[in-house]
Amino acid sequence: MGLRERKKRQTRELISGIATMLFLQRGFDPVTVAEVAAAAGVSPKTVFNYFPRKEDLFLDRFPELIDLVTHAVRGRREGTSVPAAVRGMVFSLLETGHPLSGYTEQSHAAFYRVVVDSPALQARVREFLQELEDLLAGLFAEAEGVPPDSPRARLAAAVTVAAYRSVYMTAASRLLSGADFLEVRDSLPDEYRSAFDAAERAISPG
Repeated sequence: MGLRERKKRQTRELISGIATMLFLQRGFDPVTVAEVAAAAGVSPKTVFNYFPRKEDLFLDRFPELIDLVTHAVRGRREGTSVPAAVRGMVFSLLETGHPLSGYTEQSHAAFYRVVVDSPALQARVREFLQELEDLLAGLFAEAEGVPPDSPRARLAAAVTVAAYRSVYMTAASRLLSGADFLEVRDSLPDEYRSAFDAAERAISPG
């Protein structure tokens, strides 16, 4: 990565970090983009150059997940199914404690609470899940040589997203209900195995 790209990444992380701090302190809806820009020492235009919508300031890892899924599926070994490739990606993230795996820390409940309390953030999550499903439908079609709008491609995408989403969302819900974050974390591997096993059975030929 060149110097310019490093500086752009640093600026993006600075803006997102400050925005997240403000949202955690005051909630998502009361904080304005202008306030985030002022706190980060940049203009509102600069904020929007990095984050097209206010919601993306808080849910800033969505583009990373798109890249990770695409790389995992296109770079999978021969004979590996699309759900298996996504499963492998999720477990790799889990092993490194990456938040996108649902790996829980004590502080994560506060993050989930901001999302639950904001209809705008909840709508963005739903929108992103559809974007992820559309991406997987295209990747599955590419892998099997079928149209991306075919029932098989759509089903494969839907169940793969459901396997990931169901475990991640359940972990978040348990944290919000007061469950110990270590217990939630320890349960994730078995829950992901069960969910992805079910996904693969759902789309297996015959």
